[in-house]
Amino acid sequence: MTRTSAPVDAPVTGAWEGLVTTALLGTDRRTPPGAGPGPEAPVALLDTAATETVRRRAGLRPARAAERPQAAPEDPRPPLPPAAARRLALLLADRPGPSGGGRRGSAPDLMELLPQWLAAANTRGFAPPPHALPALLDAARGRTDLRPAVLEFAGPRALWLARLNQDWRFALRSAPGGGAALPHVDDDDRIQQLWQEGLFAERVALLSALRSREPAAARELIAATWTKERAEDRLMFLDSLRAGLGPDDEPFLEQALADRSRNVRATAAELLSALPGSALAARMAVRAEACVAIDHTQTPQAAPAAQTAQAAPTAPTIAVEAPHECDPGMERDGVVAKAPAGRGERSWWFGQLVEAAPLGTWSRRLGGRTPREIVALPVADDWQGELHAAWCRAAVRQRDAEWSRALLGEPSAPEAGGPGAVSLAERAKLLGTLGAAERAEWVAGFIATHGLSEAFQLLGVCAVPWSGPLGRAVVDALNIARDAGSYPWSFSGVMGLAERCLDPSEAGRLDALLAVPDEPENASPGAGGYWAEAFQRLVTTLRLRAAMAEELSAS
Repeated sequence: MTRTSAPVDAPVTGAWEGLVTTALLGTDRRTPPGAGPGPEAPVALLDTAATETVRRRAGLRPARAAERPQAAPEDPRPPLPPAAARRLALLLADRPGPSGGGRRGSAPDLMELLPQWLAAANTRGFAPPPHALPALLDAARGRTDLRPAVLEFAGPRALWLARLNQDWRFALRSAPGGGAALPHVDDDDRIQQLWQEGLFAERVALLSALRSREPAAARELIAATWTKERAEDRLMFLDSLRAGLGPDDEPFLEQALADRSRNVRATAAELLSALPGSALAARMAVRAEACVAIDHTQTPQAAPAAQTAQAAPTAPTIAVEAPHECDPGMERDGVVAKAPAGRGERSWWFGQLVEAAPLGTWSRRLGGRTPREIVALPVADDWQGELHAAWCRAAVRQRDAEWSRALLGEPSAPEAGGPGAVSLAERAKLLGTLGAAERAEWVAGFIATHGLSEAFQLLGVCAVPWSGPLGRAVVDALNIARDAGSYPWSFSGVMGLAERCLDPSEAGRLDALLAVPDEPENASPGAGGYWAEAFQRLVTTLRLRAAMAEELSAS
């Protein structure tokens, strides 16, 4: 067959597309070129397609040979023990089934154990088997929460693979220096070149690396191009100063208070208020002190009749006078003038001032009292909630453990949280300022008094594996809920946390909970079977975690 309508290396696209169209429509509706309708039309179509295929393949000129990729870099870390490598393959092969909203059954959820396995492998410094790298990158592609641990474990060869596959390009953006090798801290020329010419992700990675080694160099790099950067980029670069934030950053942050972007100004003010010795913190302290004072004129609400003849002693009370305006100086220091819907302006301004003032201000202002004594004082005119909530935010921002303890109160308090913790989220943030052992002890006491109905967020800030007292408190509370015939699905979240966080050594004491319990008359239908399955899954998962740890510890 002879065709002269196109050169041999440029196949006639229209002819091929015509054949495809004929095949889709059917030869009854459209006959192929050179054939009439009838039973021979399909054969003619296939013959023509075969001829066209040969012509297209034979007529292509070979392309220029691509440059051969460089060899993958060496990974000097020791390889995984064989049993641990087999376990990794099983974890990566597991895929969550379709969500049907029913029972999970008694089988462990292997994908939920992968983060813990990765953390243990990274702690021991193992390198992955090369054949596992694609599956690791696929897992990280689907779950962003896995990416830091996966990329640390996968090592340099994962970045080498990511440059060869568009599906894994996220690794180059997520890993520090993934897009380009980071220059040495002393190589000023390369640092400047990457900062001036690099992609945004590369510049952020450079900042993060410099900030961890040379905080001043990272800050100077930002300052050098500050006025030329976009507002959203300035905000990201400014946020990088949180790592290693110190007094030396104050002059630059003070300049950022005059930035044309409101978000940049707010972030600069937040960072400055986290430095109790900064000038902004001092200005905020003066403003906040003007709003809060001790009032000795308040008297107890009611005295017994026998005491009416005597003068009732006065009780010190905190009096609050919120600001009447938000002046330009307050706005420059990060106070947002416009209150959210449903909030009064004066209380909105007041909360921001107290939140940004150094917590050391209040002992001086309120008679030398300790944080616990200050929090215990009554507050006049219904200002207590606003004042204590602002102190909560200040304690979290300034990482002040003493104030956090005072605001949390005792875990067994009837109000289930303490005088200043008005929400579970705030309690969780306050707990985050305490040490791991103290956090676990407080949450264990909370669960022992109040059960598990409000404990999920609090458990999320506790170190893994849970300490013995905390683990026992969780198991005891689950057992109480089971015996009471409580609605079982309400505790699925806590049960899932227990599978990942309970110490594997607790598996032995759970064997007694595997049987289906007798259901009380008011129990949810089928609750006993669910609890038995849930405890079976918990025990199986704990023993699996113990096996994983043993495999990774093998020499």
